Amino acid sequence: MSTPIIQITAEQVREVLNWRLVCAAVEEAMKSVSYSQQDQSPDHDSPQTSQPPRSMTICGAKTNILLTMPAYVGNYRLTSSSNNDSILKSSTIACKMVTSFGKNPKRASPLPRIMANILIFNTETGKLDCIIDGTDITAWRTAAASLVATKHLYFPRYPEGIVRPITVAIIGTGVQGESHALGMCSFFTVSDIYLWNRTNIKAESLGKKLKSEIANVRVHVCSTASEAVADADVVCVGTYSSTPLFTHAMLKKSHVHINTVGAGQVHFGEVGPDIYENGKVYIDSWENAKKELNGLKAEIIGEVGEVINTEKYPMNDKITIFQSMGMAAEDATVAQSILNEVLSKK
Repeated sequence: MSTPIIQITAEQVREVLNWRLVCAAVEEAMKSVSYSQQDQSPDHDSPQTSQPPRSMTICGAKTNILLTMPAYVGNYRLTSSSNNDSILKSSTIACKMVTSFGKNPKRASPLPRIMANILIFNTETGKLDCIIDGTDITAWRTAAASLVATKHLYFPRYPEGIVRPITVAIIGTGVQGESHALGMCSFFTVSDIYLWNRTNIKAESLGKKLKSEIANVRVHVCSTASEAVADADVVCVGTYSSTPLFTHAMLKKSHVHINTVGAGQVHFGEVGPDIYENGKVYIDSWENAKKELNGLKAEIIGEVGEVINTEKYPMNDKITIFQSMGMAAEDATVAQSILNEVLSKK
């Protein structure tokens, strides 16, 4: 008799999600992707990743999209929070299926614009082992990628490292804006957080949530994006704007790190071109960048995973930009962490 497929609901995912777990899994994915490209040895015990570019299927209307994101991540390390922080060597075959239907939030019974499921397969037989609701995982792992990038691209410039208090700006307070705000305030020491959204009521709503859930952080709801970024050490951008929301002159004169989420013209159009002219861009995957950042006029230095692996941190750059596209490898490692945690509680 075949083993039944494990199904993990959104509620079960939320029970075990935490920023430490997700950031650790995302960092392993980033390291593995870069290690695979740098290491040409046949050592099968080395971390390795295989992930083709995501496929996109238009489903009738152009606002209805199905994305397919498969990946294999081998010989990476996960920390088990349920087993005395023991290190588990893991390999994962996974595929995330994402739908993005633009009209969902406006339906009579609103649904998220983006919904996802992640399939995990047995690495020995290829059999489907588990189906995990991936909607929350997508939001968390995307924000976690920005947290990992901030950790390694911004904080090494300062002797006190990640204990240094920072000021954060959130440009766009939708699902990703909320995840980034909560993640930044939970993972780092944030003194002030500035929120801006085209629809002010959404920024005010997130501001109330942060005040109720996060202690010792001053929350500011801003009327303009320029006001939000004026004093920010770290800027997180998650909008659908195709025109610049802020420019180089609006930023602090000292070190600034920017996390901008998504790929394609619509996602690098929201940051002023003069910022790209004066900054250095880091990515999660060269393969994704070749396909999805075509037309970006900027100096792309390399992958965040390469920075982590080599410890060659951007110490003296005034502006660093993490152009986050998202990777199937991140979904795979986070989903594996969630599966491990859920099983450990049974």
